[in-house]
Amino acid sequence: MTMTRATLLGIVLIVVSLLGCAMQQNRFQYPNTRKMDHVDVLHGVEVPDPYRWLEDDNAAETEAWVSAQNEATFAYLDSIPAREKIRERLTELWDYEKFGIPFREGGRYFFTRNDGLQNQSTLHVSDSLDGKARLLLDPNTLSKDGTVALRSYAISPDGNLMAYGLSSAGSDWQRWKVRDVRSGEDLADHLNWIKFSGASWSKDNQGFYYSRYDEPNEDDELTGQNYFHKLYYHRIGTDQSEDRLVYETPEHKEWGFGAQVTDDGRFLIITVWQGTDPRNRLYYRDLQQPDSEVVKLLDDFDADYSFIDNIGSRFYIFTDKDAPRGRVISIDINDPDERQETLAQSEDTLTRADLIDGRLVCTYLQDAKSAVRILPLHGTGAKVVELPGIGSVNGFRGKRTDTDTFYAFASFTVPGTIYRYDLRTGESTIYKEPEVKFDPAAFETRQVFYQSKDGTRVPMFITHQRGLNLDGNNPVYLYGYGGFNISLTPSFSLSMLTWMEMGGVYARPNLRGGGEYGEEWHQAGTKHNKQNVFDDFIAGAEWLIQNKYTSPKRLAIAGGSNGGLLVGACMNQRPDLFAAALPAVGVMDMLRFHKFTIGWAWTSDYGSPENADDFKTLHAYSPYHNLRRGMRYPSTLITTGDHDDRVVPAHSFKFAARLQEYHVGDNPVLIRIETKAGHGAGKPTDKTIRELADKLGFLTRELEMEGIEETQ
Repeated sequence: MTMTRATLLGIVLIVVSLLGCAMQQNRFQYPNTRKMDHVDVLHGVEVPDPYRWLEDDNAAETEAWVSAQNEATFAYLDSIPAREKIRERLTELWDYEKFGIPFREGGRYFFTRNDGLQNQSTLHVSDSLDGKARLLLDPNTLSKDGTVALRSYAISPDGNLMAYGLSSAGSDWQRWKVRDVRSGEDLADHLNWIKFSGASWSKDNQGFYYSRYDEPNEDDELTGQNYFHKLYYHRIGTDQSEDRLVYETPEHKEWGFGAQVTDDGRFLIITVWQGTDPRNRLYYRDLQQPDSEVVKLLDDFDADYSFIDNIGSRFYIFTDKDAPRGRVISIDINDPDERQETLAQSEDTLTRADLIDGRLVCTYLQDAKSAVRILPLHGTGAKVVELPGIGSVNGFRGKRTDTDTFYAFASFTVPGTIYRYDLRTGESTIYKEPEVKFDPAAFETRQVFYQSKDGTRVPMFITHQRGLNLDGNNPVYLYGYGGFNISLTPSFSLSMLTWMEMGGVYARPNLRGGGEYGEEWHQAGTKHNKQNVFDDFIAGAEWLIQNKYTSPKRLAIAGGSNGGLLVGACMNQRPDLFAAALPAVGVMDMLRFHKFTIGWAWTSDYGSPENADDFKTLHAYSPYHNLRRGMRYPSTLITTGDHDDRVVPAHSFKFAARLQEYHVGDNPVLIRIETKAGHGAGKPTDKTIRELADKLGFLTRELEMEGIEETQ
């Protein structure tokens, strides 16, 4: 016997009432959330913040609120028939062998592997490309629940030592250790309070450079502001307290540092960043001179400068200075005012350049799709790397002396396949090809272009089962981001594959604010231009409706982090346009985002609430502040993690509390709070599958889909 949606909802309401909730006519009820009489006056404007107390994630009252919300949410999710079938299908799809792109260091090959359902991928080493690999590090043994993750690692030039960073429960904080590659044993070295940093070894294999913050107060570890990044050198076998301070700028608390030792070991390249702004500074230090000063080579935050390689005193640098779609220049540090253009800007967007085998390996975006060209450093004779289709590539790393390299190719219907590329012959051969239990021929992808509100041409990828009937009744999952110069290129998603198997359509527009068309496209979606991003997303939804892909009652929107902000803003501005919304780890309070952890860094994209003009713009679209009492909002499942120290969970907590207060209607607006989880990186496989099944199950109910059990 099949239960109706109304019957199931009635059961859920009874369960929720047992948790202390009450029933009223035509209204889904939620745990009570205390309101406080708190009002900020910002630039002469009174801004009520009745849920300010939820910012204290250590308070017993907040913990009780989290527990009550989760009980109500899971009572509802547990009643959805399709949810368990979706979880089973996701688990089946997920269970395939996965490999990371291999790289060579010190004559050894290193790569990651996951046998299918391991919570964390393992790290392996081999003495030859086709030789037998041995396990070097298994993060799954470091915690019972799989919440300790390997976040970063660096191999010494001789291939004998590995510095590696671990994080717990999804936090951005990392603790670093050193392992002997030959024995597999850890040394005594132990480094703490590292965030937003990798490691780069000195050429003598005796130590590495890294960046860290000072130890935070215990109560502020997950919410305190991150200022005063410092660059250190750690010598193997010494205590962290003895690490040598290499560079700091106490007069600039917002500056951060990345370090890279050149392949020839001669220079330390220091990248100076300020928040998430792609514009940076580029400094260096001559390591052949023990007492040399740091030289400020490019000392204006006027463009993106990325060091590629050096040949002697000549530095090759990627930049968008006077070239918003990117180019390569070279600078002889003996005459730094003399700069040569090595590779001019093209019609496509240059995203990366590497110097391998004396050639520039250049990765481009053509309307958000990858293209790769190999160009000689001097002269003519460019080669095009033939890719398997419309998709994205990652990899093409290596040294100037290498003659081969590796890359991964993926698309919406092709899982990441690793290729070995021979730079001498120009041939690609498959190195590792995954075997996923689905038929890629059953699906198709097309790219369309539509006009936004101001006439801007915006691209969008649409993927679905072949033979889709354009009758305006298909369930659509519309996903967006639109910020921080991040490009949404084609990618393989097991959750979206499951969605499409259920008859759903996956649509992904490339909104302004991203990097698909270079820095001009990015800037067109920042600060006072941020409304363009929301307009682009809304226009994409309207195009899908006008072209009979779907209707408002079958349309869901989703996004995470900055994309969570996108979803929150758009469901505020056009609640009539969407049936369901899935904002994940979103930036929802645009007037206080800068007061927590690394939030201050986002002012490069958002502007600052401390500035009166920026405040006016932010206040006009801030999701938390623009909810309206008495409005019927889309069915909403907010998701966050209790250890998210990037976008702190208070954003989602406060947004959920006010949404539940103001929303009218029988459709649910819920929050799902994952424990021992952060912003997303390092999340264990089992937690990931459960969360995805909850989201897709929620959509089967709210979009009135048949469910996976009827479509398999």
